[in-house]
Amino acid sequence: MTYKPEPINTTAITLTAEHLKLAELLARSIHDFWAQQHLEQGWGWGIRYDQSGRTDPDLVPFDELPEASKQSRCLILQETLKTLLALGYRLDAGNVEVNVPAGNEPEYGSILQALSASSDLTLATLLQLRQKTFRLQLQTPEIYQALGKSILQLGEPLMAYDVLAEGLKYWSNDLRLQQQLALALARSGATVAANSLLLKLVQSGQQDEETLGLLARTHKDLWLQATDPEIRDRQLHLAAERYQQAYQRSGSVWTGINAATLAMVRGQVEQARAIAQEVRQRCLQDLQTGSQGDNYWLLATLGEAALILQAWSEAEDFYRRAGAAGQGRFGDLSSSRRNAMLLVNHLDIDARQVQQWFQIPRVVVFCGHMIDHPARPQPRFPPALEPAVYGAICDRLRQLDARLGYASAACGADILFLEAIRELKGELHIVLPYNREQFLQESVNFAPEGNWQARFDQLLQQATEVIVASSQKFEAGDVVYEYSNRLLHGLAKMRADQLGTDLVPLTVWDGKPGDGQAGTASTVLLWKQWTEHIEVIDLTSLLRQSSLALPTVNPEASRQMPLPPQPAPVPAQAIGVERQIRALLFADVVQYSQLTENQYLLFAQHFLKAIADLASQPAYQVLLKNTWGDALFFVFQTVGQAGKFALDLCDLVQSVDWSSHGLPAELNLRIALHAGPVDRNVDPITGQVNYIGTHVNHAARIEPITPPGKVYASQAFAAIAASEGLKSFTCDYAGQMPWAKHYGTFPTYHVRRCLP
Repeated sequence: MTYKPEPINTTAITLTAEHLKLAELLARSIHDFWAQQHLEQGWGWGIRYDQSGRTDPDLVPFDELPEASKQSRCLILQETLKTLLALGYRLDAGNVEVNVPAGNEPEYGSILQALSASSDLTLATLLQLRQKTFRLQLQTPEIYQALGKSILQLGEPLMAYDVLAEGLKYWSNDLRLQQQLALALARSGATVAANSLLLKLVQSGQQDEETLGLLARTHKDLWLQATDPEIRDRQLHLAAERYQQAYQRSGSVWTGINAATLAMVRGQVEQARAIAQEVRQRCLQDLQTGSQGDNYWLLATLGEAALILQAWSEAEDFYRRAGAAGQGRFGDLSSSRRNAMLLVNHLDIDARQVQQWFQIPRVVVFCGHMIDHPARPQPRFPPALEPAVYGAICDRLRQLDARLGYASAACGADILFLEAIRELKGELHIVLPYNREQFLQESVNFAPEGNWQARFDQLLQQATEVIVASSQKFEAGDVVYEYSNRLLHGLAKMRADQLGTDLVPLTVWDGKPGDGQAGTASTVLLWKQWTEHIEVIDLTSLLRQSSLALPTVNPEASRQMPLPPQPAPVPAQAIGVERQIRALLFADVVQYSQLTENQYLLFAQHFLKAIADLASQPAYQVLLKNTWGDALFFVFQTVGQAGKFALDLCDLVQSVDWSSHGLPAELNLRIALHAGPVDRNVDPITGQVNYIGTHVNHAARIEPITPPGKVYASQAFAAIAASEGLKSFTCDYAGQMPWAKHYGTFPTYHVRRCLP
């Protein structure tokens, strides 16, 4: 059976205000219905999701959920509506009748048949059927399968993971959901987790082509990631073996072409060509006799077979046709290009030529000047220059083929960049340095012209994701801007790595140095730590070339119209603290509550002493170490030091036989990591240096949901680690998780060592 996902391209779909309202209504009703059903079945609220204990932290009314949880649920429903629109349905205020069979609990098939029989699916109909639709989503996994599949095609593995994980809460044994979840993990870079999940499926008796093929894919990933020759050989052997096993069982062209590719890479040329020829014949036959539907995988497979058979012109033809058929399916294109590059590198073909066959756009991270305040003495970005700047951004994005954009959303260059990405039907990813209300006041609404707030609100509604770096703007200092810019760069790099494409920093800049860490110049300096080339749209040049009659500013009026607040560093002695971006570690001792009175001293002498000895090593440069009871708190200057210490600490605790010291053998740690701006001050009670702030609270909420013996981290920690290109450890996506004490639901990562 040929592996041919159906194309569902939602990138060009824009939801109206009515659609967004509908998504929120659907999310609210689905959640409240689900919560009521669980409560009736004996579930109760708990600090974490526990199937055996039947507790869930989300068993509260929708209005009482943390804001992040509400947004996550609304986002899933927005993607559902986009999928319906992409499938050809129309969501409007029409009055198309949908004849639903009478009854208290209509069957899924009956409603699906009724919807399919209707030429239009209207907003009014969806509102009428919302309660029944909610029940559908709780009674069948197909909606999650279809949605997860389409999001994977579009190259959003983290979003797909969240959708599929939600489905698995209700259908934990659904094979297709588990397979898709493993694929989402693999495409996100969480190879070890994907491999572990698929191995469990195989060991439980699943020997189907899809499971075996996906397991082979994870072994192939592990082969590519490993540096130790013995491990590489082992993983390559396992990948080839599993692909061959799946191909022999099913005769599928998907597993067949992968078996052929790995045989070629292993030097088994005759075997590779024999399988490739078989696959080629089957694909040509299917292409000739098949419908005019989705032929992407047939064409991509024919291109790969042609590479193995060294038919270069045929390979180019089929790959170009596949690229046209799969336009916008960045996840699928990236997967095909990855295999093509394996062959290209092995056969010593010019990789630049092959790269042109796959239209995967670049990821771009952006910064730029805000529009001039009316009181600005010298024009830098006057409102009249807006069309020229917008045109220059659009032109540069087209030249770069960059359609996946990461930026803030201040009035001026930021909003123009996001609007340009939208015009190119790309993805919008927005990071605000602090909450929306303060950001509007400081960075959007000071310009009297341009309708900036309405444009800002529209962009936030249309964005793939909106991340708020810090809950509030600090009264003094501008480290929050550096922090949000670090997150932007790191998130963009993670996205580029997932798709195997380039990350391009782009700026609209006048070329002049700035003051502090809040401006465009400081962001450019930050980027230069991680990249050699930055694309610059020269604002000064555009201003010089324009024929604008620039306004003159009345000095008297300028004094009456002050510039917007410009954050500037405040000396530590002036405010009694020093604000810094730091890496934070919280840990909790598992089984501490089981200690007897006679074991507390042994715990301090052996368990805590071993941790103290580790922390004293100069490589970690610990800035602060503290403990109380079963809790540990450490502060580090960099995420690299924090990540290395966390993993070394994890290994230390699990390597010691604590029973030999008179302690419980099960002693272990839950370790959590985060990075963010914190205040360094002297505690007035202890007289010791301490670090405080909302980001310390943020870090503390991760630790209780971390499994014993593991290290979990926030999205911010993972993004900064990616931005800095750290190689000693990796952060694998673990899903949207509800953090402790009703703090909210957030993207969470599993920190592990890179393969040797």
